[in-house]
Amino acid sequence: MHNSSQLKNEFIKRWVQGLHLYCSSKKDLNLLERKKKIKLSADIALASARNSTTCWSKAIISKGNNDKGNTNLVNNLSRLESKLMYAHKKVTCHKRIRSNKILVRSCGVGKKMKPRRHGSNLATCVAKRLVKKRTQVLKRLVPGGESMDEYSIIKEALDYMLSLKVQVDVMKNLVNANTNLN
Repeated sequence: MHNSSQLKNEFIKRWVQGLHLYCSSKKDLNLLERKKKIKLSADIALASARNSTTCWSKAIISKGNNDKGNTNLVNNLSRLESKLMYAHKKVTCHKRIRSNKILVRSCGVGKKMKPRRHGSNLATCVAKRLVKKRTQVLKRLVPGGESMDEYSIIKEALDYMLSLKVQVDVMKNLVNANTNLN
């Protein structure tokens, strides 16, 4: 895993490179197009700065490759081996297969909850449902998270949050430097 300063340096280098590619390709962009290009180049730069070691970075690069207008940017920024490029394919990561029977037995899914003598079983079932709901939310938030198991999604979400923090820090520093110059 990169330390924060290495990741910041790699991100800003690739982001500036991506912005140069967009500026040289099209001259007249409206505000909405510029916003999309800046966001896309920042996302791809962040994902490629991680050297595609995480599932979320592979998912972002794959999504960028799916749009034909972005393949030039993705190819120039990512510098990945051909085996890691997932053009026009869905990225899948470690997916643990679970038996439905085990889930039904452990939590009574599909059955009405009956009050039990021991409150601990009911509390355990409620806790499991809460964890399941929260992991489903995480799976929607993290790119490529739909195909991950509970352990992987938590690990990926933590890494994704740290990477987004680096992205925000770099952008804040850029804005602060720009305001100080003006």
